[in-house]
Amino acid sequence: MTLRAQGLVGADGRRGGVPGLLRRLGAVQLDTISVLARSHELVAYARLGPIGRERVERAYWHPTAPRAFEYWSHAACLLPLEEWPYYAFRRRAFRARGLRWHQSHPEVCAKVLARLRAEGPLTATELGGAKNGGAWWDWSDTKIAVEWLLDTGEVSCVRRNGWRRVYDLPERVLPAELLAMDPSDSDCVTRLAALAARALGVVTQADLADYQRVRHNAAGVRADGRMLTAAGAAAAAGLVPVEIGANRGRRAIRGWADPDILHSAGASRGRHRTTLLSPFDSLIWDRKRTLRLFGFEHSLEAYLPRDKRVHGYFTMPLLAGGRLVGRVDPARSGATLIARKLTLDRPAAAEPMARALAEAATWVGCDSVKLQQVEPPALEPRLQAALAARGT
Repeated sequence: MTLRAQGLVGADGRRGGVPGLLRRLGAVQLDTISVLARSHELVAYARLGPIGRERVERAYWHPTAPRAFEYWSHAACLLPLEEWPYYAFRRRAFRARGLRWHQSHPEVCAKVLARLRAEGPLTATELGGAKNGGAWWDWSDTKIAVEWLLDTGEVSCVRRNGWRRVYDLPERVLPAELLAMDPSDSDCVTRLAALAARALGVVTQADLADYQRVRHNAAGVRADGRMLTAAGAAAAAGLVPVEIGANRGRRAIRGWADPDILHSAGASRGRHRTTLLSPFDSLIWDRKRTLRLFGFEHSLEAYLPRDKRVHGYFTMPLLAGGRLVGRVDPARSGATLIARKLTLDRPAAAEPMARALAEAATWVGCDSVKLQQVEPPALEPRLQAALAARGT
């Protein structure tokens, strides 16, 4: 059910192309790291196959007909344009708090807004520069101001120029009917609960909070001056109460299911995708859920010192037959995709890994695959033979 909801099994996952994928997932995480491709491209590739990368970019950041906006969800994410009103609770929370990471200055915010009104959409560089010259977090006052305005909804981002955000006024890029909506905090949280359940199929209380990073405690989420419990949000969203994992002597977990996914649970399974997943893919955002669901331990090691890494810098799990059965830390050298460290959890994963590597190599313009380290080493000949059979 989770794989179907995530668009990784069956034909439904490919309907609507990239815009359909974004609506289905509700959020696609952005990240600066680019190995084979940036994460938002890899999310689309994992579900739609080797479609053109320019087509992916255009679908996310259409130059004349925006379909998505950037905002804080699970992390910095691309979000369907129609969901703009339902992040009002977060915009209000930022305004009430008064800052995010940096303290903004009202006079700088006013200057930024004045320039956007007068000159049209601008990047941080065009506004005067994003950094002070130090580390990446050493933002200039202008960058602090425009990001604060993005947090509070006075500025929006529906387009990028290269990898630079293009900032604009909401009234210039968002439909008037969306700007006119003013849902309550409870309505927002209920909507996000429905989106999380639709994207995951089945959710626990922790899943509901984690998918959109809704702050909560044991009592629930404070909304409209009262506590909205997970059960309350799930009921308001029309989710179906279920028990999860009540087998093999394990205690059942209370949860909820999206009614449409639940209804289709008995349908034909459809074909499973065999693919490499970005470490920022929404299927594996939640490490505890990934372990519970797949028995697979996964963590991003890019920000660890090299000698502390177990599997590699940008480890991509292998999804095959509905299971996570291996992982690889890829790199590129010219027209060669290099598997710096590759781990297979079972011998039968060699052929799916070869298929996934060959497809990914072709997608990013490589014509060969080179293995540097395979674990366990005894499976390297089988993997090499499978790659040779695919001409890589």
